[in-house]
Amino acid sequence: MAIPEQMLSETRSPAAGKIPRHVAIIMDGNGRWAAARLLPRVEGHRRGVEAVRRTVRACRELGIGYLTLYSFSSENWSRPPDEVGDLMGLIRRFIRKDLADLHASNVRVRIIGMREGLDPDIGAMLQEAEALTALNTGLVLVFAFNYGARQEILAAVRQAASAIADGRLAPEALNPETFARYLDTAEIPDPDLIIRTSGEQRLSNFLLWQAAYAEFVFTPVLWPDFDRAALESAIAEFSGRDRRFGGRRAAGSP
Repeated sequence: MAIPEQMLSETRSPAAGKIPRHVAIIMDGNGRWAAARLLPRVEGHRRGVEAVRRTVRACRELGIGYLTLYSFSSENWSRPPDEVGDLMGLIRRFIRKDLADLHASNVRVRIIGMREGLDPDIGAMLQEAEALTALNTGLVLVFAFNYGARQEILAAVRQAASAIADGRLAPEALNPETFARYLDTAEIPDPDLIIRTSGEQRLSNFLLWQAAYAEFVFTPVLWPDFDRAALESAIAEFSGRDRRFGGRRAAGSP
């Protein structure tokens, strides 16, 4: 008799009951992976797309509810034009090739980041990905595309200030919960676990507000080599953390 997928996922769980609800990943190391193999940088980015597919599949199987991937930052436009062009081409191909499979797998796609100034076809593809999968109830796959956390926070501040000025929001009603509604991640829970690959140990303008109480795991694994084993290792480390959210243990608690 075939084992139901949900039961199969539970038996594969690296730490039953301690799976983070929301995992966010800073995908780093594509260029170094390619350079170490004397390959062009674009080959590292291509292998990075394969790592995205592996990670999405693993998150679905492990029962993770939200996966946010830092796919293209607002600062990445400063890279050489040919590299930016290669990245945009890979994004186009990923959406064309993978969107149908994501939809069939009940994955819901969300995009955070600025849409202004994008090539019209890219903007249309992002909108299509969100619209096609809007009613799906499985893994929520969030792509941070043309995204920068400082820009996101400034835009939210402007919106909140406008609402206060117009009388739609009382100043005393502005608190962390109401402010979060103006962020790109409204209705998306804050990440429990943030992973950065390649050994770098910084956020690089990623989810600065939302990361307030996240656990961080920095792995030396370069993104093109990231796989289910690397994800499970990060989750196992997360599972051993004592998350206090600014408080402390009660006296005598284990």
